[in-house]
Amino acid sequence: MKASRLHGPVRRLAVFCLFVILLMLGYTAYKAFGQAIDDAQTDWPAIGSVLPRTDDLTMPSVLDIVRGVFDEPRRSNEAFGSIVFDKAVFTLREASVGFAVGVIVGLGIAIILSQSQLLERALVPHVIASQTIPLIAIAPIVVIWGRKNVDFLPWEWQDWMSVSLIATYLTFFPVAINGLRGLHSPSAEAVELMDSYAASRRHTLWRLRLPASLPYLFSAFKIAATASVVGAIVGEISAGVDGGLGRQILLEASRYTTGPERLYVAVLFAAGLGIFAFLTILTFEYGLVRRKGTELVL
Repeated sequence: MKASRLHGPVRRLAVFCLFVILLMLGYTAYKAFGQAIDDAQTDWPAIGSVLPRTDDLTMPSVLDIVRGVFDEPRRSNEAFGSIVFDKAVFTLREASVGFAVGVIVGLGIAIILSQSQLLERALVPHVIASQTIPLIAIAPIVVIWGRKNVDFLPWEWQDWMSVSLIATYLTFFPVAINGLRGLHSPSAEAVELMDSYAASRRHTLWRLRLPASLPYLFSAFKIAATASVVGAIVGEISAGVDGGLGRQILLEASRYTTGPERLYVAVLFAAGLGIFAFLTILTFEYGLVRRKGTELVL
C-alpha cells in the first residue's frame, strides 16, 4: 500500500528531473550551435533573425551558472547562493502571508456568492474584471498607500506587508472562482437529501458543499500558491521594496555585464520558490487524501 502511494510522487519527481536535464542539454546545445556558426544573423523561416546571441555575456554556460551559486561577490564574504537564499526566504514570507489572506478572502467571497444567485450574477463579473488591472500599475500605489494611510493600526505598517497585499490580489481570484464552482458541484439529489433532513444552510455548507469542493479548492490553491510568489516578486520590483528576491533580480539586472550568471541564479531561485510553493500545497493535498481515504484532482 505504501509503495503504491509513493509511486505517483516518485514518478513525478523523476519526470521533473528529466525535464530539467533536457532543458540544460537544450540550452547547452543551442549555445554550442550558435558559437559554431559564430552567431550568424541568418534569416530563419517564420522567425527571421530574432534568435538570441550565444556569447558568454548573453548566455553564460551552465557550468558558469552553477559556479555563480558558490562564487562570492565583491565586498562580500558569503556565497552568492546563500545571499539569494536569504532573499528568497524573505519573499516566501511575503508570499505566504499573501496566500493565506487571499485564501480567506477568496473562500469567503465564494461562500457568500454561493448563497445567492442574484449576488453571484451581479458580482462575479466584477471579480473577473478586477484581474484586468495590470499588477505593475497598482503595486506602487499599494506601497505608497500603506506608508501614508495606515497610521490607525496598533502596529507599524511595513513595506513587506504591502507586497503581501499585492500577492493577495493575485491569490484570491482562483480561490473565489474555483471555490464557487466547487460549492455548486454537489448533485441535486445530494442537496435534496440534506433538505429532507431539515439541514440548515450552515450544515449543508459544512457537511456537503465544502467537502465536495475540495478537488476544486486544491486545484485553486496550487495556482494561487505560485501566483502569490509571482505577485510578491513583481511587487518588490515595481514598488522598489528592498530585502526580497525581486529586488535582488533588479539589482543583478542593473549590473549584468559584470556577472551575467548571477542574474540567471537569481531567476532560477525565483523559479525554485514557485515550485516549492506548489509542492507544499501538493503535500498537504496528499496528506488529506490519505486521511480521508478519497482521491482528489491533481
